[in-house]
Amino acid sequence: MENLIQVKDLFKIYEFGDIQIPALNGVSLSIEAGEFVAIMGSSGSGKSTFMNILGCLDVPTRGSYFLSGNAIGSMSRDALAQLRNQQIGFVFQGFNLLARTSALENVELPLIYGPTPARERHHLAKEALVSVGLSGREDHHPNQLSGGQQQRVAIARALVNHPSIILADEPTGNLDTKTSLEIMQLLTQLNEEQKITIILVTHEQDISTFTRRVIQFKDGLVLQDRLQHPKKTD
Repeated sequence: MENLIQVKDLFKIYEFGDIQIPALNGVSLSIEAGEFVAIMGSSGSGKSTFMNILGCLDVPTRGSYFLSGNAIGSMSRDALAQLRNQQIGFVFQGFNLLARTSALENVELPLIYGPTPARERHHLAKEALVSVGLSGREDHHPNQLSGGQQQRVAIARALVNHPSIILADEPTGNLDTKTSLEIMQLLTQLNEEQKITIILVTHEQDISTFTRRVIQFKDGLVLQDRLQHPKKTD
């Protein structure tokens, strides 16, 4: 496999007046296409900052980041936005769905910013909803769906542009144990069958056992980076 993500000597320092707060202190690592990775660490460890940089939502103070061979630091804001829209799907703890909008319309959102015609947008969004087990729920609004179903809509939205990477930030944080298991089984299936690279932030040890690699952050550095046998899914 090839390196999809490569970062070298990443530093991120937040400045508040005369105060400097380091969030990353020289992180270097690579992630290959098709990996399923858990990013772990306590609050303030740097894991969220790292994920924001991977998602092109933030830039490092210094250091280099290559995504699919592209030097992210040298790209314009518009080019970054296009790369983010085409290559990266985002899944959040709070689902981030539009309340007054149907499941289908929520999934279509990333396509609205591109040249895709309306009819094709509908087709791709329906296809994405089927892939997450929500066939027949296209017209349901978020308040008509369970938490697990809302997160499936969010995953479908992340998939609709056929990204190479899904960045999932605590995707089971608002779900009960049974539903969390179902969401992790879905992410595992997407990783195995569609070969999508999935990078998952979690503080839950049980959730990290579904991944093949665990990267532990502490004080802005990689404390541990290990491979493991993922938990079997039914």
